[in-house]
Amino acid sequence: MSEFSISSSNFKEGEEIPQKFGYKHGNEQPSITIGPISENYQAIALIMDDPDAMGAVGKVWVHWLQYYNTHSSLVEEWKLTDQGVGIQVEGKTDFGEIGYGGPAPPDKRHTYVFKAYALDTNLNLNPGYSKQELEDAMKGHILAEAKLTGTFAP
Repeated sequence: MSEFSISSSNFKEGEEIPQKFGYKHGNEQPSITIGPISENYQAIALIMDDPDAMGAVGKVWVHWLQYYNTHSSLVEEWKLTDQGVGIQVEGKTDFGEIGYGGPAPPDKRHTYVFKAYALDTNLNLNPGYSKQELEDAMKGHILAEAKLTGTFAP
C-alpha cells in the first residue's frame, strides 16, 4: 500500500492556488484527493487553514473543516467532491459559514495548509463544529496524516 497522502489536481505542492478557488473570486472548492484509505481507517478528516493570518488578524484562520466516516473502506481514496460515499460533515469556517471558504489574504501572499488525518474511530460531530472540537475528537485517534500547501495572493 502506498503512503497516505493528500493532493489536488488543481495545484501542486507549494504552487499558487488558482484564483477561482479564492473566497472573493468564485469560492470554488478545489479537487482534493486523500488516500489510500486502509481498512483500519474509520474516518478521514480535513483541516484547511492559513497560519500566515496570525500576523494580519492575530489568529490562524480556518478555511475548511470536513470529515468522512469511511465505513470500513468503501472507497480506496476520498475525493472531497465525491457524493454518496458515506457521511461527510463540514464544520464552520472563520468566515462564520459551514463548508469551504477559499483563500482571502488581507495583506500579501499567504500559504494555505490542507491537512488530512486518518483516524481509528468514527466521528460524530454536528455540522458547524469548530476546529477545536474536531481536534479534540481526533486526539489519540490519528493513525496517519498528510499535508498539502498552496499559496494565494490578494
